[in-house]
Amino acid sequence: MKNILVIQGGGRVNGNTSQLVDSFIQGAKEAGHSVEKISLNTIEVRGRIGCNACRHGKECVQKDGFLELIPKIKAADLIVFASPLLFWTLSSKIKAFIERFYCIAEEDPNPPLGRYERYPIKDAALLMTSADNFFWTYEQAVSYYNFAIINYIGFNDKGMLLAGGCGGTSGKPQIDKTHHLIKAYNFGKSIYSE
Repeated sequence: MKNILVIQGGGRVNGNTSQLVDSFIQGAKEAGHSVEKISLNTIEVRGRIGCNACRHGKECVQKDGFLELIPKIKAADLIVFASPLLFWTLSSKIKAFIERFYCIAEEDPNPPLGRYERYPIKDAALLMTSADNFFWTYEQAVSYYNFAIINYIGFNDKGMLLAGGCGGTSGKPQIDKTHHLIKAYNFGKSIYSE
């Protein structure tokens, strides 16, 4: 059994992204995993301000919701980043959450790629929804995920579900007219199966 933390960075309460996340969670729970969903619509997480207090042994100077998420991040085996596609990439809420990982990094005396820090080793997955479904729709979002989370932070990629073609931007979710909810359920159920 794994401890899974799902971070939903935006989207409507019962919108496409929320439904995709809930299907993933249902599959993961049925596979025996412990899953917690955190919506960044209800918890404020501000982006980094570059103060570097954490590099001098101090707690982050920003007193926002990220501080209460740190123990959950550290306890998780898998962090699932879930976001609607906004301006061709991940939401600003998810980006702010990722930026703040800086304050949980530790000094690495022998850093890879010449960087200062070492992050806790976690597994990661990406869930995204969009109205569009062109061959290039998720190019920038996938690039950011691969570069920032997998290559730089060093998490282990457990896969992505890029749910394109979920209808227009009218505010009415249409993901139920696609096969994405079944795919998300199966993804959650099989994410740690051998």
